[in-house]
Amino acid sequence: MTAELVRGQNHPLPDTRLELRVSAGHPVVAGATLGDEQGRVAGAEWIAHPGAPVRPGIEVTGDVAAEHRIAVDLAALPDTVHRLSLLLALPPGAGGPARFGTAAAPFVSVTGPEGAAVATYTITGLDRESAVVALELYRRQGAWKVRAVGQGYEGGLADLLADQGAPAAADLAAAVLDAAGPAVPAPPVAPPPAVPEAAPAGVPADVAADASADVPADASATTAISYAHPGRRPAPGPAAPASGPDAGPGAVPPQAGPAGQAEARPAPVAGDATGWTMDERLYNQVWGMFEDLARSVAAYRSARDFADHRLDRAIDEVLADPGARVGGAGDAARAAARATHDELMGRAQEALDRDLAQLTAESEVVEPALPVAYARWDNPVWHAYRTPEEPPMAVRLGDLHLPERTALRIPFLVRLPLERGLWVDSGPGRTSAAGLLDEAELRRLALDSAVAHTARLLAAHPAGALTVHVLDPAGGGATAFAPLVETGVLAAPPARGAAGVAATLAQLTERVDLLQMAVRGDASEDLPPGFDLSRQLLVVHDFPHGFDDRAVTRLRYLADEGPSVGVHLLMVADRADAAAYGPVLDPLWRSLLRLTPVPDDHLADPWVGHAWTYEPPTVPPGSAVLWQVLGQVAEARRRNLD
Repeated sequence: MTAELVRGQNHPLPDTRLELRVSAGHPVVAGATLGDEQGRVAGAEWIAHPGAPVRPGIEVTGDVAAEHRIAVDLAALPDTVHRLSLLLALPPGAGGPARFGTAAAPFVSVTGPEGAAVATYTITGLDRESAVVALELYRRQGAWKVRAVGQGYEGGLADLLADQGAPAAADLAAAVLDAAGPAVPAPPVAPPPAVPEAAPAGVPADVAADASADVPADASATTAISYAHPGRRPAPGPAAPASGPDAGPGAVPPQAGPAGQAEARPAPVAGDATGWTMDERLYNQVWGMFEDLARSVAAYRSARDFADHRLDRAIDEVLADPGARVGGAGDAARAAARATHDELMGRAQEALDRDLAQLTAESEVVEPALPVAYARWDNPVWHAYRTPEEPPMAVRLGDLHLPERTALRIPFLVRLPLERGLWVDSGPGRTSAAGLLDEAELRRLALDSAVAHTARLLAAHPAGALTVHVLDPAGGGATAFAPLVETGVLAAPPARGAAGVAATLAQLTERVDLLQMAVRGDASEDLPPGFDLSRQLLVVHDFPHGFDDRAVTRLRYLADEGPSVGVHLLMVADRADAAAYGPVLDPLWRSLLRLTPVPDDHLADPWVGHAWTYEPPTVPPGSAVLWQVLGQVAEARRRNLD
C-alpha cells in the first residue's frame, strides 16, 4: 500500500535499498546531501550531484532532465550520516522556468527494490523558489523514515545549502549547477538488486490482516520494532547497520539468534531524534513513540485476527467433511487447529510485550526530560518555570493510550500556533467514567480542564504574546476562573450577560477583519497606532446562554477565520445545550478539536484505524503549581507593559 504524503508527514521505510524517482515536468537538477544528527552538511564530499554523482550509499543521475531515478542504499551510508535530503534545483539559462511556481508541481516517489512505491509526494505551494528540499530520509532509534519536506528557497541552491550548514555554500551551489549538463532525457537508472531479508517491522494492519491467504506460521514474529540508538553502532552480528528516524522511522528489525530471541536493545535516551533544538528532538521522539506504539498494536491485532480466521476456517473444514465430524479424526483436527491458534497468538503476544516493554522504558526516560510545555502538571520542571523568550513547538493537551497497555501513556502534543480551536465537551461521554458522574460534576471538571489548558497556553508564550478573554454570561464559572482572575492574567474581567458577550465578540471580529485586510493587502504598517499584535484566546463558558443569533454567527466566524490571524477559541460546552440551533452549528463543532474532562476513546487514528483513549491533564490535588505559574505569567506581563 502506497502512502500519499503531505508536507511534514512521515512514513516508515521497509527496506534499506530504495530508489527515489522524480518527475518534474520540466528539466531540473537533482542531487542529495548527507547530514549529521543536526542535519548539517560537513562539506562538498557529502553532496551527490551531476559533477560527483556517486557518494557512499547514493548515486544520482548526471543530467538536467525532467525525470530522475536515484539509487539509495541506506545500509551503506557512513555511521555519521543521519539524514539524506533530496534536492531539486532549476538550472540557470536553460530556457525553462525561472521559478517552480510557474511550472507543474514536481512529483517524487520512494520505491522498494522490486519497484513498488512505498510513498509519494507532490510538492505543491511553491512560488518564487528556484531550489527545493523535496523530501528527506532520516533515522531514529535504528530505523529509517521518509518525510515530505517541500521547503523551497527563493535564493536558490546557495541558500538551500547554506541553510543546511554547508561551508562556502555559494561556491558549492555554483559548482553543482556548472557541472549539470544540458537538458536531455535521463536514462533510467536500474533499481538496486533485491536482497532477501526478514519482513519489515510494523506491517500496517491493512496489509497484515489479509487472512484470505496463508502466511507463514511465524508471521507474527516479524512485527518487532528496532530501537537502536542512532548515535551507537549496531550490535555485532550479520545484520546490516541499523538506522533510525526523527519524527517516526521505519527500520531494520532486530535480528534473532539461534534461540529465536531478539538482540539486546540499547537503553533508551531522551532526545533520541533529529532536530535543531532539544525541544524539537523531544517533540519528534514523542511522536515517534506514538507511531511505534500504533504500528506495534496494529501488527498484534492483525496477527490476532489472522489466527482467529485460520482457526475458524480449519474448524469449518472439519465440519464440512461428514467423515471427520465425529470420532477421533475430527477431535484431532480440531485440537491441532486450536494448538496452531494458540502458538500464533503466543508469538504475537510475545512480540507485542517486547515492544511495549521497550516503549515503556523509553517513556520512563523521556517523561522526566520534557520541557514545561510538554510536561505533566506533576512534573517537577514546573517548579523551575520561567517565562519563555520564544514559544515552543507544541503544548501538551493530555495523554493518549491504547487498551493493550493502558499504563503506557503517550503525551498528546499539539503544534503551536493552534490551527483549530479547542472544545472541552461538558456533556455526557461514551465512557463509564462519564456515566458515573452527574451533570454538575461533569461541567465542573470540564471548566477546570479548560482553565488548565488556558494556563498552559499562557505559560508557553512569551510575556504579553497571548491575551486571554473570558465569556461567562451567567457568572457560573466564577470559582473555576478564580486563578485567571485573581492572578491578573486576563485582559479584562470575564464578560457577563448578553451585552458582555456581544461587546467581546464584536471586538474580536473587528480584529480578525483588520488583520485579514492587512495580510491580504500586505499592509501591516497601516494598522492603527498601538495595535496589539499579540495572539488572542477567547474562552467561552455556558454556551449558548447570553448568545443571540448575531453572536452565534460571530462565534462561528471566529472559529473559522480567527486561527489564521492569531485569534483562537476555547469552548466549554455541551452540544445538547445548543440543540435548538439544529444543523446550523454542526460546522462549528466539526471545526474544533474535541477534548473531554474524563478519559474517553474518541480520538480516531486514520493511519492504522485505532481509537485512542484521551486523558485530560489534571493538576495534582492540593497543588498550587497552577497558581504559581499564572502568578509568574502575570508578573512578566506587567513588566512587559512597563
